Amino acid sequence: MIDWTKLTWTQPPVMARDDLRDLKKLIDGSFRDFSREYGEALENFFYPLLKFLAGLQQLLLATPWPLMLVLLGLFAWIGSRSWKMVAGTVACFLVIGWLDMWEDTMATLAIVSVATFLCIAIGIPVGIWMARSNRVQAAILPILDIMQTIPSFVYLIPVVMLLGIGKVPGLIAVMIYAIPPIVRLTNLGIRLVDEEVLEAADAFGASRRERLWGVQIPLALPNIFAGVNQTIMMSLSMVVVASMIGVPGLGVPVLRAVTNQYLALGLMNGLAIVAIAIIFDRVSQSFGKRLQKHREGGHGV
Repeated sequence: MIDWTKLTWTQPPVMARDDLRDLKKLIDGSFRDFSREYGEALENFFYPLLKFLAGLQQLLLATPWPLMLVLLGLFAWIGSRSWKMVAGTVACFLVIGWLDMWEDTMATLAIVSVATFLCIAIGIPVGIWMARSNRVQAAILPILDIMQTIPSFVYLIPVVMLLGIGKVPGLIAVMIYAIPPIVRLTNLGIRLVDEEVLEAADAFGASRRERLWGVQIPLALPNIFAGVNQTIMMSLSMVVVASMIGVPGLGVPVLRAVTNQYLALGLMNGLAIVAIAIIFDRVSQSFGKRLQKHREGGHGV
């Protein structure tokens, strides 16, 4: 029989611990050398993006609040075609202004708008590329899995080491977290297009470009807009985390409330983030549904 009392746990070999320590030092040293050599070049590369983001934020802040309410109401009407949605949007932003959260809200709208635009500009072409090649899909899917599952604080470390603290590092962090849905759903939407429809397009002599832009993308638009909706929601959910590296917006007072235990401050700004998220969610969903009904009506004709 085995004498369990004589069995003991042993530490890993000293050589293994030394090798691991050396590996960590090698990684840290290599990344530090890389950031010192190329950090300034990366900052210069992202400088136009910083100017655009800062300019948009200043434009939103400089716009008179009555005009801003009209523009936000127009945005809600274009997306939803619902007067209830327009009234709810205007009412929410009136309350936000009354509670003295207007400047932080405009800063949040600026970074979420830029992040969403860049995610769409990058994510849709990548999703199309994945849909047209199984090999590309197999290579990119693990990267998307990592981007969605890795804790945001982990990838904040290299971003801050390379670019420091500010708006651009926060924007990059938001994009890393928010871009996977638009890529995945674009890929899925194009792959779900009926093969018979594609065969009919080929029978009419459509080229690959004509088949993509005339058949696959129009039929995949509901999935693509679902991806846009999720990208917006995930961008807003990163507002508080991005505030930790110097991104202005509603996340800053929430972070200050957590640090100093200000319940009212955190609750009001948190509810403002929720209100903006609900508005964007309802407007984008309504627009996607109207687009789908229009497409189905067109096919019915």
